[in-house]
Amino acid sequence: MTTLAISATTVVVIVALVIIDLFAIAFGLSFMRARKAQLGTPAPPGALPAPPPTKGPKAVSRREFFRKSLLTSLLVFGAQFGGATLAMLWPNLKGGFGSVINAGNIDDIKSQIDDADYAYNGAGRFYLVAYNGKATEDADYALTGVTKDGIMPLYQRCVHLGCRVPFCGSSKWFECPCHGSKYNGAGEYQLGPAPRGMDRFVVTVEANGTVFVDTSTVILGPPRGTDTISEPPQGPFCVAPG
Repeated sequence: MTTLAISATTVVVIVALVIIDLFAIAFGLSFMRARKAQLGTPAPPGALPAPPPTKGPKAVSRREFFRKSLLTSLLVFGAQFGGATLAMLWPNLKGGFGSVINAGNIDDIKSQIDDADYAYNGAGRFYLVAYNGKATEDADYALTGVTKDGIMPLYQRCVHLGCRVPFCGSSKWFECPCHGSKYNGAGEYQLGPAPRGMDRFVVTVEANGTVFVDTSTVILGPPRGTDTISEPPQGPFCVAPG
């Protein structure tokens, strides 16, 4: 079981957020130091004592107004950007991809698979396919937890460069439209530049038949050469071989 590393995009977002926050803090500290110096400047020798302050609204200079406006804008932007970043890094808060997905009742799922050869879950970004293959010695690690009661969840992302892999109705294989990688009905590598089979997720089935798929952890697909279902293409390819 292997957890995918944080993507380069996520790292860039984190760095940008840190830079913005540091800039806002530095600007605020600079503004407070300037105000403190202005208020604490001693009167020159021989100068008359300053008159007592009069009550009333304090005049705000144009420069001070723009400083406060800029500081407020930066703080608001930083808060919004930080909230968006947290929502992206921890999608569990929204119950979508990256959390445990309720995929429905197993009988309904199997009915969809019988009709279309798969059941697709958009929120979880996975296909549910029928699986009754015979695990080989090399495939044992790849099947632990990822198949239950004759079904298996496959991550829709091609392991080559990340394109979404649709199911081809004629060949009965998953075929990547970007570079021609092909996987059989169990997501096992068959053709193309992909380095391994399609990645999977852990699936559980409750006593009442509810299927849950944990998309928080990606299970790397089986290596090239794994073929537990011995399923040749059932017809023409939808994507020309790469």
